Amino acid sequence: HVFNHDELHQFTQRIAKEVNLAANELEFVASPKYDGVAISLIYENGVLVRGVTRGDGYVGEDVTNNIKTIRNIPLILNSDLLPPELIEVRGEILLLSADFDKINQIQSERGGKLYANPRNLAAGSIRQLDSSITASRPLTFYAYALTRYSPDVNVGQKFSDELQLLRDYGFSIADECKIVIGNDGLASYFESMQLQRKSLPFGIDGVVYKLNERKLQEQLGFVARAPRFAVAHKFPAEEVESIILNIEVQVGRTGALTPVAKINPVNVGGVMVSNATLHNQDEINRKDVRIGDVVLVRRAGDVIPEIVRSLPERRTNELAIFMMPDKCPVCGSHVHQEEGEAILRCVGGLYCIAQKKQAITHFASKLAFNIDGLGEKSVEQLVDAGLIDSLPDIFRLKEERLIQLERFASKSAQNLLNAIEQSKQTTLNRFIYALGIRHVGEASAKDLAKAFGSLEMLRQANKEQLLQVRDIGEIVANSILDFFSEEHNNQVIDELLALGVTYPEIVAQNLYHEDVTGKTFVITGSFINYKREDIKAKLEEYGAKVASSVSKKTNYVIVGSDAGSKLDKANELGISLIEEEQLTVLLTSLA
Repeated sequence: HVFNHDELHQFTQRIAKEVNLAANELEFVASPKYDGVAISLIYENGVLVRGVTRGDGYVGEDVTNNIKTIRNIPLILNSDLLPPELIEVRGEILLLSADFDKINQIQSERGGKLYANPRNLAAGSIRQLDSSITASRPLTFYAYALTRYSPDVNVGQKFSDELQLLRDYGFSIADECKIVIGNDGLASYFESMQLQRKSLPFGIDGVVYKLNERKLQEQLGFVARAPRFAVAHKFPAEEVESIILNIEVQVGRTGALTPVAKINPVNVGGVMVSNATLHNQDEINRKDVRIGDVVLVRRAGDVIPEIVRSLPERRTNELAIFMMPDKCPVCGSHVHQEEGEAILRCVGGLYCIAQKKQAITHFASKLAFNIDGLGEKSVEQLVDAGLIDSLPDIFRLKEERLIQLERFASKSAQNLLNAIEQSKQTTLNRFIYALGIRHVGEASAKDLAKAFGSLEMLRQANKEQLLQVRDIGEIVANSILDFFSEEHNNQVIDELLALGVTYPEIVAQNLYHEDVTGKTFVITGSFINYKREDIKAKLEEYGAKVASSVSKKTNYVIVGSDAGSKLDKANELGISLIEEEQLTVLLTSLA
């Protein structure tokens, strides 16, 4: 995401440098950033066979029956051409503003509860168990990309050709999609869409820019799941006045104490907000926020509500300055502030019930063990009832104990137990992420899984081995070592494995070569005997990082013919070069 014109300028400059073109020559397709629900539609031989929500980016929810009720989604592709063997279309499901207003008007006349915003109603509509309810709601689908297709599909040389192909197949593409040139073209498109925002038939929260030339897209590639050739430019967050009724201190999974403002509920960007984060004591002091203040509230990145600032000129009497507690508000343990950190942390660990609940909720979350039905409220109930005291207790739950609790009938108890049983077959990266090791997020967990192949190998790793893993630095390595040095944590892992948690081990990913592992390479130019992606894959298999631009951190630049500015930069910085002949020797040594 970018949030202003300076960040947008940096984006176009980076692309221009990497593809060796002037920024004002770059051609983009600019489109509205829909405020709806992302869906993938899969067609086989021209027939719609599946509709899936985005989920966590890897696993989504099958909503095929509901998708088929949406009037402008073709069940069979329209085309004079032979139907393609396979295409996957990504797009967004929306409720048009006029349709949303009509639904709320009917609700109001019936004395029913009004819906908060079109996005939430669209999301709820496509997840209905009864597809006739979905059919009764006037949902609309806008396509914005082809994410998979069989070799018989000609997508053309440009992204704009791909959009035209989608139109030919019978999909709706927003009229607002335009081809624009250079930074000035992007900026003027953004201003124009900002002016049109309220008069558009659907809600948007920004615009998306995507490089039009497919060859250049391939050259830039992806980081994690994000394309490096595209960016979303978000509209400035709406700011609304409210009053701080109280400031409560919440305790998170890592023991972090976070002050949260309880505010007079206000509608911010279509969502009713009653809580807003204040981050830490430094932020409270800087913004001079006090209980009783009139404040400005916004949803940062249109998601997390935060207090922008207080309005001290509106105070009618002296208000007390708020200070963070010196003891944990949940368990009474001391709080500690690490050097260089603004955050206070409870030192109570799993003795602290708040940390215990958060750790269990994290373990069951979508990107971890993905246990449906074990959300925050259920975890709270199960911990308070004494049914779960540690992570392994999740896999010891029994129906007879569950059905004694409120909200758990026989069917819901069985559903939860089935979800728990299913979650035992996991993957190594999910397992690592689920453990909640400080500083180890989703991406680091994947890198560690690739590098070590099994939990046992990771547990035995020393600091030197950890530092050889891509993007693992001193702080993360120390955090991993600290985690596995605690006997309690190892016991938890042993119990989970004994209770039947399994994952497929990853083989041949912890390969080591002293000239490659932990080193940073940049590949530039073309090669006679190798494809660039094959060189990259082989180097990454041996734990190298392959970067897209040359910097002081680059160890080697692999140089083919027609190498451009990257070679100049390497020479300027005195970085070692590897030409194709030396590359052959290196790759041969990576048996």
